[in-house]
Amino acid sequence: MNRVFIKTYGCQMNERDSEAVAAMLRARGYRMVADEDQCDILLLNTCSVRDAAEQKAIGKAANVSGRKKKNPDFILGILGCMAQNRGAELLDRLPDVDLIVGTQKFHQVPDFLDNLRAAQAAGVPIGETIVDIGDEAGSQNTIRDHVLEEKQVSAFVSIQQGCNMDCAFCIVPKTRGDERSRPMDEIVRECEQLAERGVREITLLGQIVTSYGRRDYAHTGGVTPFAQLLERVNGIPGIQRIRFTSPHPRGFKEDLIAAYGRLEKLCEYVHLPLQSGSNRILRLMNRPYTRERYAQIVADLRAVRPDMYFSTDVIVGFPGETEEDFAQTRELFEQANYDMAYIFKYSIRSGTPAAAMADQVPDEVKEARNQELLRILAANSDRRNATLLGTTQEVLVEGPDQKGRGFMGRTRGNRIVHFAANERLIGELAPVKIERVSTAVLYGSLALAGVTSDE
Repeated sequence: MNRVFIKTYGCQMNERDSEAVAAMLRARGYRMVADEDQCDILLLNTCSVRDAAEQKAIGKAANVSGRKKKNPDFILGILGCMAQNRGAELLDRLPDVDLIVGTQKFHQVPDFLDNLRAAQAAGVPIGETIVDIGDEAGSQNTIRDHVLEEKQVSAFVSIQQGCNMDCAFCIVPKTRGDERSRPMDEIVRECEQLAERGVREITLLGQIVTSYGRRDYAHTGGVTPFAQLLERVNGIPGIQRIRFTSPHPRGFKEDLIAAYGRLEKLCEYVHLPLQSGSNRILRLMNRPYTRERYAQIVADLRAVRPDMYFSTDVIVGFPGETEEDFAQTRELFEQANYDMAYIFKYSIRSGTPAAAMADQVPDEVKEARNQELLRILAANSDRRNATLLGTTQEVLVEGPDQKGRGFMGRTRGNRIVHFAANERLIGELAPVKIERVSTAVLYGSLALAGVTSDE
């Protein structure tokens, strides 16, 4: 009765948290299974960024809770942001849930499950649901263990948890708590261990990753702690590429921008959340930058790396957003020429300042604005990919593609490439000549001198 399946909703931070929980459970003797139908314990690691994400997880929990009627020993747990946001009130809709664990208590999951299984073994009814959503000092340091697949070449490393920004639309400060950073030496040691296990690409994660260590470390020679960390990871043998997410525009000061020119492993790919291109809406959102400052950051990054790839987050239909406000967003969206974007229709999150704002935008207006930006994005992506036709790109070979028709990897600009190759190239940087493109994917062939895909 120790088979566990973890279903993860939401962002890369949630994926990393789930992986750490899985590693802790394996160390405790639990067996992770790939098939939900074969598990004895189902854990849902949830998201609260939008109401739809919570409703999806609640619906899933309601659907699977019927398994307890057939198997009273089946254990159902809800972890993460929705657990933190709603706590015990979830039991009003989901009375069969056995475990509700918040974002600062992931490391307690093995103990909680041990207690539940010990009660079952003793024939004692589980009784009250375990609910733990309390704050815990140092909890950011517990997300450090990894479950690596065979020949896994990329990994997420959590460096910072929580957020102090208080954006008017965002529930993250409630679900993730105050800003907390891990010790730099521990992060570097984790990256070194991953490199020794064959990982070649590291993505540093944080709610506001560029705020890393700002209260814990000195700015040495004008270099922020985050840029200092990037420099140390850049020096680790075996690590070939570095990425990070999710930053804040205010973190892109001279030292970080300059890092793209001097750290050879830092990929020329930036996720730079915009949210809105209207100064009026940015003020309502409590975003401490202007459209002019944002455009300057983009220009400065392109001055350092002319081939820079950009992705972003944009919210359409924020309360009070007029046609003129949206026109300013569209204008800056086109000017920035994004390669990728996550475009969200504003979703009311109870407990946030925006939820009580007047002039909520009708759903049909949000949808129209969403579709307009998506059309621009698709045209941008087609145009950028067309420039890659006939070029040879450095690709980190990740493994077979999901459809089994060859291999896949990513360029430094985070473009997915499909090509024929041999398994021995997994984890290697290989030159691939781009022969065909779509909006989202590149196709090509190996350009290794004297080497074919069969060798």
